[in-house]
Amino acid sequence: MAREYFTHKGLLFPCLNYSPEALSYVENEFQVRDDDIFNVTYPKSGTNWMLEILSLIHCDGDPGWVRSVLNWERSPWVDNQNGLKAALKYPPPRLLCSHLPVQLFPKSLQRSKAKIIYTLRCPKDVLVSLYHFSKLLRLFKDPGSLDSFLEDFLSGNVAYGSWFDHVTGWMGLKGNENFFPITYEELQQDPLGSVRRICHFLGKELSEEQVAAVVENASFQSMKGNKMSNFSQVEDQYMDHQKGEFLRKGICGDWRNHLSEAQSQRFDTVYRERMQGLGMTFPWD
Repeated sequence: MAREYFTHKGLLFPCLNYSPEALSYVENEFQVRDDDIFNVTYPKSGTNWMLEILSLIHCDGDPGWVRSVLNWERSPWVDNQNGLKAALKYPPPRLLCSHLPVQLFPKSLQRSKAKIIYTLRCPKDVLVSLYHFSKLLRLFKDPGSLDSFLEDFLSGNVAYGSWFDHVTGWMGLKGNENFFPITYEELQQDPLGSVRRICHFLGKELSEEQVAAVVENASFQSMKGNKMSNFSQVEDQYMDHQKGEFLRKGICGDWRNHLSEAQSQRFDTVYRERMQGLGMTFPWD
């Protein structure tokens, strides 16, 4: 089961802890509640950083919850079987996570007032982070060489499918009052302003001191030192802890330390083909 995939509606998913039945249930039967908050990303785009921020906003900046409850228990993943079971038992208001593309997301979202926070990241950094992460996580296939993984990534031959499809699909909701897109780069460059904007979107009023506490307790160093947030508690069947740590660097632009000029140009060519003319501009463009 480990490191093997199945195909569901044209996309690859890990065999370990995922199933076509659970994915179909999420899409067609899962009932989204009006007070749900969804933390949605393509993998390796800042999911767990945003989860930490949202957990701390929920507690007015107090770190008690994030230091005492595992992050996947604070915010279950509706995508996989264990997370779905937890989400169905979770008392409202629910904080939930997902990497699902918009077309596989619960259809009941359309009839609800649930809020979606969608975090995007420079796709070259996503690629490099996913490459390293795939060596650790036993859910994902071994990535092979960076050159071959680059081609898999650009063609969408990876778990959860194409980054390009994911981003263009979700960003189609831009302008919807219950959809809030933000980039990893914005979170890095202006953490205080970003947290204020997220609070405003959620209708949550925090003092300046509380906002500062959210930023401080969701910093990379705080998360790396918090065993409830650094994934050191993940079972060995899911993650090979000998091969490295889940929280690796948490920086912008690390792709420059990994991609050759030729690989970067190859990426740029496909990026232009896929993203041109869509009217989207991002910090990394």
